[in-house]
Amino acid sequence: MWEVVDLIPTKEEWNRALSKRHGQELQNKLLSATVAICGLGGLGSNIAIILARAGVGKLILIDFDRVDITNLHRQQYKADQIGRYKTEALSENLKEIAPYVVLEIVTERITEDNAAELLKGKGADIICEALDNAEAKAMLTNIVLEIMPEKYFVAASGMAGIGSANTIQTRRVSKRFYICGDGASDVEEAGSLVASRVMLCAAHQAHTVLRILAEQFET
Repeated sequence: MWEVVDLIPTKEEWNRALSKRHGQELQNKLLSATVAICGLGGLGSNIAIILARAGVGKLILIDFDRVDITNLHRQQYKADQIGRYKTEALSENLKEIAPYVVLEIVTERITEDNAAELLKGKGADIICEALDNAEAKAMLTNIVLEIMPEKYFVAASGMAGIGSANTIQTRRVSKRFYICGDGASDVEEAGSLVASRVMLCAAHQAHTVLRILAEQFET
């Protein structure tokens, strides 16, 4: 007869382990931070996983879509989650990985009419743009820069195709605005979204968030 043992660490054990890797000062900054992730596809789901593993205290997850079979090759979902809302499925996966991360889910499409309302009162220190198309990306960028200039904003541009990984970079556009990607590749022109390149761009975005929280800014 096998004994069932609860192997999930306590919150204190969890935070102590993270502090050993990051140092107590940085871990305190991460734990007290709130990050909003707009779009939970190839970019957003990977950003969320990285930030949860790093010990960011609260994530706001915003997406209206459901998991589709075509998402599974590059997004952080499972085959048995097909058909579920991405906000709910990703929340479940994140809690398995980082049981003490605080999650707020918003199952709604971000539009020009509601973007400011969805984001402005959420208390996010940093907003990540991880939307699917150029028009939506431009819309969110304009709204954040115009209406919420006090927020740090980390966007993405160009991660399509199977080009060199070395072209994925992080660029500081202004004091609080960063863009990650190659800045050129387009899904329609490239004809593909390859998991490794999408994940590289997501990692750039997540690492930029961590550097901002650590007050290590790009020049």
